[in-house]
Amino acid sequence: MLHKSIEDSLLKMQREAKEQRNLSSENKNKLLKALAQALLSQTTELLAANQLDLKNLPTETAPSFRDRLSLNPARIESMAESLRQVSDLPDPVGELIEEKILANGLKLKKVLAPLGTIFMIFESRPNVILEAFSLAFKSGNSIVFRGGSDSKQTAAVIYAMMSSVFKVQGFTVSFYGIQDYERSLVEQLLKRKDLIDVVVPRGGEKLIEFVQKTSLMPIIKNDRGLCHTYVDEDADLKMAVQIVNNAKTHRPGVCNSLETVLVHKNCASDFLTQLYQATDSAKLFWRVDSRSEKILHDKSRVQIAAPVDWDTEHLDLIINCKVVDSFDQALEHIAGHGSKHSEAIVTKSEAKARRFQSEVDAAAVYWNASTRFTDGFEFGLGGELGISTQKLHVRGPVGLRELTTARWLIDGTGQIRS
Repeated sequence: MLHKSIEDSLLKMQREAKEQRNLSSENKNKLLKALAQALLSQTTELLAANQLDLKNLPTETAPSFRDRLSLNPARIESMAESLRQVSDLPDPVGELIEEKILANGLKLKKVLAPLGTIFMIFESRPNVILEAFSLAFKSGNSIVFRGGSDSKQTAAVIYAMMSSVFKVQGFTVSFYGIQDYERSLVEQLLKRKDLIDVVVPRGGEKLIEFVQKTSLMPIIKNDRGLCHTYVDEDADLKMAVQIVNNAKTHRPGVCNSLETVLVHKNCASDFLTQLYQATDSAKLFWRVDSRSEKILHDKSRVQIAAPVDWDTEHLDLIINCKVVDSFDQALEHIAGHGSKHSEAIVTKSEAKARRFQSEVDAAAVYWNASTRFTDGFEFGLGGELGISTQKLHVRGPVGLRELTTARWLIDGTGQIRS
């Protein structure tokens, strides 16, 4: 049974949600800007808490996981900038998307409205809290956070700062940060559709699978990011090397990083030799097919891929590599192994690029660019609750408008249906 204090907090949020829905855009923006200022003023406290979380990680923790958890002054500034960007975006609540008058005189308006109470489950990235809150708050939603225990010290500082800003600004609190890390609590909450309208899991495959099996409310699924880049035979190889290097080594532990590079046989030797040289300083490990191995056989950190590698989101400095005979073979591989997140082609041919974008089934499909741009902040959305890999009701970065739903407002003058 759900602990009474948590249930009472969620019921209180529900009751106060009406007040939040009536907030003006000006007041919403005022609070978001105050949060940005408070965040920067508490950089020292936040970094100290983050260092405690990092210190408490097991010594064998993967560097990519440690990176996801880590904060630094630049990342904190980016968090504040995300808050400022959301404050500058148009408020979607009440936006008119359709209007008409029926023959009987009824006036119909289709407008955007909040989803309600969102349950956000995340793992190690504490920056998710403010990013998700800003979007939920401005789109008129309440939000419940349950992060992983790995980031509990950092999260506690953020939650306390948020509560303080709400109090100072005179706003009703529209979030609840759960600091009870008992795993059974998540299962209990996923069954309370009377308290929660939508759940957003943001984490690994096991978390997503658990939520899908357990939740009684709708899910905005942020699945794994098994991203590919196909280097076509006519690609500008210098450009291709830069794109693949960035997509793989910039931040390998995030969902929009590259996992597999596919390269046409006609340019494979030149491209793979150049790519290996460009990524050598990053100490990148390679999982390759037999044709790639023949090209890179004299290089270190190269081994034949196991079948499971083609379906593995490494989230680390590990890249899968396969030489393909044709454009169609690349499409076939992506269709069989992709996660519908982000896919890219490097080619000089617009015809091939447009066909790739048309036929590849993914939330974001790139021509001559790194998959690392699949991000609400980079897309000008101010941030995101995640990257949705599903098709209903949202796909891609989940921003402000994606956290609303449409409803109809009907004005009449006494009409009845005969």
